[in-house]
Amino acid sequence: MRPGSAPVPAKAGKDGRGATTIADGVVAKIAGIATKDIAGVYALGGGAARMMGSLRDAVGQKDLTQGVSVEVGQTQVAVDITLVVEYPHPLQKVADDVRDAVFTAVEDLVGMEVTEVNVTVTDIHVASDDDESADEKNAAATREVRVS
Repeated sequence: MRPGSAPVPAKAGKDGRGATTIADGVVAKIAGIATKDIAGVYALGGGAARMMGSLRDAVGQKDLTQGVSVEVGQTQVAVDITLVVEYPHPLQKVADDVRDAVFTAVEDLVGMEVTEVNVTVTDIHVASDDDESADEKNAAATREVRVS
């Protein structure tokens, strides 16, 4: 299910004075925020989602649901998270930490039972990759200055 596509079914208030409806996108955003706070998580989403996220970041927008999808039932939530782990963090530990954080955040803030949190690691990020690309950009800029 696409985050934000349908609201969580209305839940009657404890005092019987009305109902509360929580949109799927809100549940996905809570899961995304909980995931980004975990040590070792470099980015959320697969390659295409991260590319779109870079474009959004460039124009000053953030998508906290990137890489997160939720399925919401009457009283339960299932969450799927896709992410990139920072090297050399242990992949299983990062996935377990993400799972624990999402379970806690969604259950505490949304008030629904989380049945599962599936974590897919699509890549690892090596800091030296950034250093090399920064060096290449600096070298290209230096060449452009010399040519001018």
